[in-house]
Amino acid sequence: MNQSTIDSNDSSLDCFFIEDFIPQPDSKVHSQQVYLYENALKQLDSILKKRMVRSIFLVLDEMAWRSSGADEILDPVFAARQVTRFKKFEPNPKIEDVERGIAEFRRQEHDLIIALGGGTAIDLAKMIGAFSCQQEPARELATGAASLRGLGPALVAIPTTSGTGSEATHFAVVYVDGQKYSVAEPNLLPDIAMIDPFLTWSLPPAITSTTGLDAFCQAMESIWAVGATEESIKYATEAVMLAYNNLPQAIHDPTPESRLAMCRASHLAGKAINIGKTTLPHAISYAITSEYGIPHGAAVAMTLSGALAFNMGVTEKDCLHPRGSAHVKKQLKIVLDLLGVADVQSACLAIREFMNRVGSPGTLEEAGIETEEELKQIAACVNLERMSNNPRHASPENLLEILNGAIFRK
Repeated sequence: MNQSTIDSNDSSLDCFFIEDFIPQPDSKVHSQQVYLYENALKQLDSILKKRMVRSIFLVLDEMAWRSSGADEILDPVFAARQVTRFKKFEPNPKIEDVERGIAEFRRQEHDLIIALGGGTAIDLAKMIGAFSCQQEPARELATGAASLRGLGPALVAIPTTSGTGSEATHFAVVYVDGQKYSVAEPNLLPDIAMIDPFLTWSLPPAITSTTGLDAFCQAMESIWAVGATEESIKYATEAVMLAYNNLPQAIHDPTPESRLAMCRASHLAGKAINIGKTTLPHAISYAITSEYGIPHGAAVAMTLSGALAFNMGVTEKDCLHPRGSAHVKKQLKIVLDLLGVADVQSACLAIREFMNRVGSPGTLEEAGIETEEELKQIAACVNLERMSNNPRHASPENLLEILNGAIFRK
């Protein structure tokens, strides 16, 4: 069964819809139904009626529920059904919230799970649904000590930001005792994704910026990732151009077109990393966010130009890509072409100028993180195993060069 696709040659941003599918219980390839257009959320009632859904487990970001206007659309829909609302969870999924959600889910039968909010709400819903039908403890499933088996309940993902692309991926992030884990399983891909730009209209500029930067960086990284394929690069290249051309306006002077474009960029970036995954900037970003409280998207973007310059210097000796350094440079040339430049120095300048246009620090130094001790601490926190998807091997010394901007200045 084929996963839903978006034609990257289709310049129309008015709507995107994939027809209904019939789930295959024993299939390892999880198909997805996607609604991506203005007022898509209004289709939820008919979807629930078609599936004869009477009982819903709702993983809900309360602030997003009220501020996005989703409450006005969905209150009448939920009034006709039994709804268990799981809320009051912390940003960035914690195993304690997953365990609490599983306990609540198991108290009664539910026909369907709906997640409404950002990446945290969607990732929690993925794990609550998948873990609830397993015998092993949630901590063992989250850390990889136990494996997921079988399908959980159907999941509808309704993102209220244009950034994480979690509605398009088969993995979820969770923190266990302060350590970040990524749970990956084909069946974690939501059955239905409803991406309505109306829900993003209330986002303040700062959140629009950092979530949009996350999508932009995900797409960039998945172009040069070791795991990149022709399909993922197709998604990623369109996502890069959509974000590059529309994010500044979505932040400073939003229009229906720019909001819809960013929704599409986010979803396509999610589809890209669902195949190719992320690389060095994401691996570095977690320490920047956890140590200095810099929002995830902004933290990733701070090392994007440095990572691009570093990877462009790949040789056969330090290349991690099985197809060799020439292939890596061919992939990196795609980034230069997308930015409309001829060399890596110009590409780095273009990225930093873009950061300036969206009101985000282009480097750690601009964010006030500049001492050698601070940079060493960040480098020491990076899990080098997470960087195996980066096409060039990076030593701790290389990380320091990237963090202090030395790579860019070479």
